[in-house]
This record gives sequence, structure tokens and C-alpha cells, in this order.
Amino acid sequence: MRSKERMLNIFAGRPVDCLPAQPICMTFAARTAGVDFYSYATDYRVLAEAQMRMVEDFDIDILTLCSDPCRESDDCGAPTEWFPDQPPAHNPNNNLLKDKSDLQRLSQPDPLGGGRMHDRVKAAALLKERVGDDVPILGWIEGPLAEAADLRGINEIMVDLIDDPAFVHDLFAFILEMELDFASAQIEAGVDIIGIGDAAASLVGPDLYRELVLPYEQKMVDGLHDMGCPVRLHICGNTTHLLADMGKLGVEMADIDSLADISLVRERMGTDVTILGNIDPVEILLEGSPEKIHESLAECHRQVGDRYIVGPGCEVPPLTPPENVRAVVEYARAHRC
Repeated sequence: MRSKERMLNIFAGRPVDCLPAQPICMTFAARTAGVDFYSYATDYRVLAEAQMRMVEDFDIDILTLCSDPCRESDDCGAPTEWFPDQPPAHNPNNNLLKDKSDLQRLSQPDPLGGGRMHDRVKAAALLKERVGDDVPILGWIEGPLAEAADLRGINEIMVDLIDDPAFVHDLFAFILEMELDFASAQIEAGVDIIGIGDAAASLVGPDLYRELVLPYEQKMVDGLHDMGCPVRLHICGNTTHLLADMGKLGVEMADIDSLADISLVRERMGTDVTILGNIDPVEILLEGSPEKIHESLAECHRQVGDRYIVGPGCEVPPLTPPENVRAVVEYARAHRC
């Protein structure tokens, strides 16, 4: 069974030959390929070759296009700080929307305009040419609160949620349009599933999430489904308090980070969503043994039951021993739903 068929069967509740293994490999992929992360994140050919190596060397069931959360904000004109061997970041003291009124003058970027979004679209097209329908290609967009934090600043947007919800709605509306345009370009280029990364959402309480964040996540999910694309939701951190609302989004797949209580996932999110996770990327994957990884995955699998995809709760750390990544795949190959 090919990797893409394996993934789609899991989503539909159909039998599979074994569980899919879909760890998010970004810094690990660059390090394994022997390339600096700046090149990985800025040159689609470097990213594509590194991702192909992940499939060829480790037999994982996904080709991952996300590299960092700065692509959309870069194309909006946000200043970005680059580092030689780790993902870029925004300076919290130099945000693009430090003055909220600048939102009114901000233009929608063109995802095919030659910027960093376009680079990801090119990676999608190149990987599709290489693998066809054998291995699913994971595209990526930022969620409403995560992208708002990139444009406005994490501290500022958290205050805005309380003090200026009207501005938050305007900013989220801008982000929604931008991200769906970006997703459409990736889908047209050949991605098979889109990830929505909304890490900052884990930092808000259930009331604020339900009132302000969830409606825009829902519009993103609905927009992607209207394009015929499955959705993978990725919210880093402890999402235990958000699980019930996350379950209402109707995504095909949700990554559950190691800080969340996976024993509550099925009760709160329901049985229709496929779950990935939630072994600790550092304590278990980076620092543990293959035997410990198998034990931890088995417990997660037991808690989740059917519709389970194998992987750590978040990104594979760059210094993870290769044998530990292979242990993740070995568990997947030895089990089925």
C-alpha cells in the first residue's frame, strides 16, 4: 500500500496494511541532508531534496513543506531575523503592525509573486513531479492567532484579544484571506493535505478561543474543504482545555503535543478525527532509546485507538539520533488500525 493511500484510508476509517508514520521533520531534515537551515528555508530545491531523503532513508509517509512560520509575514513586509542553523524569527521589539492603524494600509501579498510563499509553492510542484501519488505532500499555512502574533507581536495580540476585539476581527479577516490564497496556490501545485499551525492558540483560555479564534479556524478549515483538501491541525503546547472545541472543526487529522492529556482526546474530540502524537519530542524521541520510544508510542496508540498516525507531539529535534526516528517508523510498520 502506498503512503498516500495509507493516509487516506486512515482518514476514512478503512483498513490499512500498517499505521502511517508522519513525523514533522524540518531542522532534522536539513541536518540529515547536510545543509544549513537558511538554505533549507529559502531554496525550494534544497528543501525538496532534503524531504526526499527523509522518505528514502527513513521510509516515513509524508513530505513536509513547512520550514518556519515567517513565510507569510515576510511577504507582508515584516522584518525577520535569520540564524545560521535554526529557523528564523521575528524581533518582538520590531513588529510590522506595532501601530495597529498600519493594518489599513497593508496589501494582500501574492503567493505567486516571487517571495517566500512562492518558494513553498515551487517546492510543492517539484515534489509532486518527483513522487506523483505515492507519498502525500503536506502543505502548510499559519492559523489566525499564530499569524497575528507574527504580524502584531505575541504580547500585543494577547492584549488586543481583551482590549480591542474589533481590531482582532479585522486582522483575522486579513489573515484568513491571505492564508486561503496561499493554500489554494499550494493545492494547485500538488499538495495532498494542508496543515494549519496555530501554536499561539494554546495560550488562550477556552472562552477567548471559542469567541475569537475558533470561528476563524473554522473558516479556514471550511475553505480548505471547499477546495477538496484534507486538513491537519497543529497547535503546539497544552491544548487539553481546547480539545472539545478543536473537535468541532471537522479536520481530518490533529497533532496532539506531549503537554496535552491524550487520555482525554477521544472523549472530547470524538472518534472521526485521526490523531497523531503525543510522545515527548525531547525526553522520549531525542533522549530516549528505541525501546522507550516503542513503549511510549504503544501507550499513545492504546489511548487513541483507531485512526492513529505515528509521530511525536511536535517537530523532530535536529540532534535526534537517526535510530530513534527509525524506531518511530518501525512501530508504525508493525501495527495497524
